[in-house]
Amino acid sequence: MVVSPKQLQFLLLLSFQLFSCVFPLSFNFSTFPNGIKNLSLEGDAYIDGKYLRLTKSAVDDVKDQSVGRATYSQPFLLRDKVTGKLADFTTNFTFVIDSRGKTPYEDGLAFFLAPNGSLLNKTIGRGGSLGLPVDTSPQVSKIQYPFWAVELDIYRNDVTSVEDPAGDHVGVDINSVKSKMTESWNGSITNGRVNSVGISYDSASKHVGIVFTSYVKDVQVMKYMDCRVDLNEIIQGWVVVGFSATTGSLTAVNKIQSWSFNSFQLREENETKNMPVVPEPSPIVDPKSGNGVNVGLIVGLGAGGIAFLVGGLGLVWFLIWKKRGGSSKDGMFNDWIDEEFQKGTGPKKFSYGTLARSTSNFDEREKLGEGGFGGVYRGFIKDLNAYVAVKRISSRSRQGMKEYAAEVRIISRLRHRNLVQLIGWCHEKGELLLVYEFMSNGSLDSHLNKIVQGLASGLLYLHEEWEQCVLHRDIKSSNIMLDSNLNAKLGDFGLARLVDHGKQSQTTVLAGTMGYMAPECLTTGKASKETDVYSFGVVALEIACGRKPIDPNSESRKTNMAEWVWELYGQGKVIEAADPKLCGEFDEKQMECLLVVGLWCAIVTTPNPHSSPNLLHQILLYQHILYNIYICMFVYIRVCVYPLFICVYIHYLSNSLP
Repeated sequence: MVVSPKQLQFLLLLSFQLFSCVFPLSFNFSTFPNGIKNLSLEGDAYIDGKYLRLTKSAVDDVKDQSVGRATYSQPFLLRDKVTGKLADFTTNFTFVIDSRGKTPYEDGLAFFLAPNGSLLNKTIGRGGSLGLPVDTSPQVSKIQYPFWAVELDIYRNDVTSVEDPAGDHVGVDINSVKSKMTESWNGSITNGRVNSVGISYDSASKHVGIVFTSYVKDVQVMKYMDCRVDLNEIIQGWVVVGFSATTGSLTAVNKIQSWSFNSFQLREENETKNMPVVPEPSPIVDPKSGNGVNVGLIVGLGAGGIAFLVGGLGLVWFLIWKKRGGSSKDGMFNDWIDEEFQKGTGPKKFSYGTLARSTSNFDEREKLGEGGFGGVYRGFIKDLNAYVAVKRISSRSRQGMKEYAAEVRIISRLRHRNLVQLIGWCHEKGELLLVYEFMSNGSLDSHLNKIVQGLASGLLYLHEEWEQCVLHRDIKSSNIMLDSNLNAKLGDFGLARLVDHGKQSQTTVLAGTMGYMAPECLTTGKASKETDVYSFGVVALEIACGRKPIDPNSESRKTNMAEWVWELYGQGKVIEAADPKLCGEFDEKQMECLLVVGLWCAIVTTPNPHSSPNLLHQILLYQHILYNIYICMFVYIRVCVYPLFICVYIHYLSNSLP
């Protein structure tokens, strides 16, 4: 068989791709039937056909000092040794800790990351250690059993090595069960209720977001924790994920009902060599044949020669490819990308040279900001006689090219005065560039102007007024641009999804920004019009309060902005949440309206468990725009009328503004 030069190039390119691609670890257990093969169970952990039970302590199965652990059998690469890049990950699980009506109870369970190969140690993992590999020799400079965990602790251990706070709590643990950060928690343990937890780690900002259910006066609410954790300083390389739990001498059933995990997993340089595998027995072969010839040496030299030849050919081809600017690789995508983008109306194709010249070759001084997909640069295109914003998609972007191109088709077909317009695109030299209209006044987080009207109008168009429903999925202050007249325009549709009217998104991959995401996104991964409206409410509160949604540096009661504003509203002092930098120079009626609208959309705690403000199934009439939320919560109508609500709000602001 004769191999053509193009076929050789393709094979070599494929070999390069095999050694540089990423392998995300992703799994989803909606339940735990018998016979699951990809879970490693240790200690007292077992599967009962429905739940993953971590301990055996129960009324009908008493077992003091029970310890159990379960890990997913496949590890994932947390840190790339070459680049130092950490993997992002998210996990969601539902669980039950049931004391069968008895008090007191102990001890709790934990979700953890630990080095691959770590095992349960029943001796050091008992009781308050929650089954975690707690280091018994803290005086040693090097941690013997590193781990990172989120604990759900139901028993106060006040010994020096633990020092639990009073009451049940959620904590963040690093190499010790003396938590670095805790938050009070009521899991309704005596009633054995189902609780849920969502955890998200962003390696770029080194921030962990934790959302979990709790109970207040028998009503389930969502609580949130946010902290900075550099996992690179804790564990590196291949890690395993799982759960551990203990019971001490008191009754408590610890069981996992469902579990999903997703990571953006980076691959090491010599992946096939470094990938942990279970060793298999190999036959013993005499290295020398009967005639004295060293077979091993011949095989080794032959294999090495072939590897050297392939590597040399690959290097030569790679240098040629680089010299040509990656034109061969571009050819694999250009036609398809152009066809996809040209299905939109209006945007045009630009050359790479035009965009490079317009941005002074992507000079850092022209950089406007950095987003999830890459940097954004200011440029001036002479043919248009206008400034533009050029988004340069990063090679580290988690979005696949095909998926991203399909998403860009969304914004290229949309036309609304409150949406940033796509002007054009370019795909050359292995780069994907998008050209947007330039917003001279930057983003919303640098201005505290009351421009929620424009955002509401744009959101209404996306959800109700276009031919399909567009779920934005990443509404936040930095994605709202202001033109020279301070008109708001919603941008960055990189995570948007098209959905038929009346249907929900089927996507279950977590997307969005912590602090702006609705709690149900963290537990289900699904987006909806209501989750977009939740984000709208957070932005409304952010504008009114002049602060970020989550501020870990604030005093505890002010950490979560929505909860703090809700507390002030309940005290009849909601106006005190207004941005202090405004020095009281605002229309109190208008400010109160803005705060109430934000609460209506993004409130965390609801008096009526059947009435979620995220669903916006209540009627909020114009003349009752400030009607007491407590009363409105009990008006529950199964008709989605939030478009009317937003229209009324727009009308109200239009008539309120000078």
